[in-house]
Amino acid sequence: MSVPAPPHDAAPPGQPRKAAAAAWIGSALEYYDFFIYGSAAALIFPKIFFDDSDPATATLLSLASFGVAYAARPVGALFLGHVGDRLGRKKIMLFTLFLMGVATFLIGCLPTRAQAGGLAPVLLVLCRVLQGVSAAGEQASAGSMSLEHAPAHRRGFFTSFTLSGTQGGQLIATLVFLPVAALPEPQLLSWGWRVPFWASAAVAVVGYLIRRRLAETPAFARQAASGGVAKLPLAVLLREHWADVLRVVAGALIASVSTIFTVWALAYATSDAVGMSRSSMLWVGALANVAALGAIPLWAMLSDRIGRRPVYLIGAVGSAVTMFLYLWAISARSYPLTLVTGIVAFGVVYSAANGVWPAFYGEMFSTRVRMSGMAIGTQIGFAVAGFAVTFAASIAGPGGTDWPAVGLFTAALCVPPVIAALSARETHRVPTERLGEREGQQPARREAVSA
Repeated sequence: MSVPAPPHDAAPPGQPRKAAAAAWIGSALEYYDFFIYGSAAALIFPKIFFDDSDPATATLLSLASFGVAYAARPVGALFLGHVGDRLGRKKIMLFTLFLMGVATFLIGCLPTRAQAGGLAPVLLVLCRVLQGVSAAGEQASAGSMSLEHAPAHRRGFFTSFTLSGTQGGQLIATLVFLPVAALPEPQLLSWGWRVPFWASAAVAVVGYLIRRRLAETPAFARQAASGGVAKLPLAVLLREHWADVLRVVAGALIASVSTIFTVWALAYATSDAVGMSRSSMLWVGALANVAALGAIPLWAMLSDRIGRRPVYLIGAVGSAVTMFLYLWAISARSYPLTLVTGIVAFGVVYSAANGVWPAFYGEMFSTRVRMSGMAIGTQIGFAVAGFAVTFAASIAGPGGTDWPAVGLFTAALCVPPVIAALSARETHRVPTERLGEREGQQPARREAVSA
């Protein structure tokens, strides 16, 4: 009697959970590193890496250095997406972990402007570029890995661990910065700011130990065994999925909500114009991220039941409204109101879009080009989101107080994600091996033909 073949999306026992754990720890490290830089760029770097004789200009330059990593991400995505679709997801997951850990540790070792003059900000920007290259491949590889290991009916839930790891990393970064920000200013500016950057080395070691034991995904293994791995994934991507790439670029602009919340709003709230303390505002971010850790998997599970599009739209439309309310609360100098609106805006509402996009975007592409499609599409959109902080600082005027303009700017950046979601196909019930197919396309032929 013949034994039935396993389902196309079957994974070895335990692998979906291992892939989710590997995605979580790697994303946590990536975004711990990424957002301790954001906190430092808002609170510390204007004073030690840039000319603080003009505080407004120093802050603007410091926030621009935060955006530099986002500019590097599309370039990194082209290379890492290509390698991930040619050689596998696991290799990229290990490489990005190593690169981010090294770049972040080196930032903690840099000389300041007082010690090295103009060389100091140059070295800072160089390390920030390396962070950007690493981040370009991290979420795409982790999202692809967890999606391709997951049972078809739970792809939303398992891929959401990539983004709950992101929020976990932000939470850890905020909690690490709380005691650092409470240091007396001389200690903070001399050595205290370096400690969070050095601490990333421990997380990198833990992440490596988890990821090196992870198996490659069944979907990629089948693709490679059948000779269906694309020689030039980018060519296949642009020929077969150009419209989906544009949708992902537009959808990725939703990350502007995160960068403006995490960096610009923090700088605004702690400025002389508002006068909230660093520690109190860091607690807003910490508690919002705690809420997000619970909200993200719940939104993702809902998307497994009702679809990706409605959940994503709740997050995109809701963020346009709630971020405006959050900035208004800061301007009113009401800390309780700021705390509540911050948790609702970032911890709950934004999590609807943030938790579902790894599945929503990944399901638009076939296995042959999934990493390239996710990496290139998201990183172009994220590049705009990264510089949204700099644009917000310019829009806010010389005094940095025009919060309504920043709120409207943030809302405008939520419009393209809404259009992208409305124009996308619903894919939550499509079998994993059929993802990325067009109507009438034969899956067997697709897998057999190499670009």
